[in-house]
Amino acid sequence: MSVSLKFLTATLLAAALLLGGCVSSKSAKVYSRDQVQHAQRVELGKVVSVEEVLIEGTKSQIGTAAGGAIGGIAGRSSSRGTTGEILSVGGAVVGGIAGAAAEEAYTRRKGLEITVRLDSGETLSIVQEADEPIAPGDRVRILTGADGVKRVARY
Repeated sequence: MSVSLKFLTATLLAAALLLGGCVSSKSAKVYSRDQVQHAQRVELGKVVSVEEVLIEGTKSQIGTAAGGAIGGIAGRSSSRGTTGEILSVGGAVVGGIAGAAAEEAYTRRKGLEITVRLDSGETLSIVQEADEPIAPGDRVRILTGADGVKRVARY
């Protein structure tokens, strides 16, 4: 691999990782800018059950584009003429698939499916990132924003 190809590959990978950091969180403790300074409805309840789940990662075009570019450049640089063009297309396709898979895996998160029996008698199940310890029997608050997003927070 030539120095310029190594530099381009490193640059595209760095861009993909930086943009992957822009993924929105599904944490009970993270609020978007649009949710700040808005009233939330609060309901109290008791946790009935907690199940570990996996929250799938982001499936944007960032990983596909970065992987496709890297694969295409790598394929093209490996040969000249028609063979190089064919390898460029093949490298772009394979790189795009690999880039999309890498992005999804990188942004995948552990989560909790929390079932809560509200004091009103209603039962809710909410999935959020597993960043706050919540166990059956815990008293919790269900916070519902104007956008309908619900979160479970210990009380």
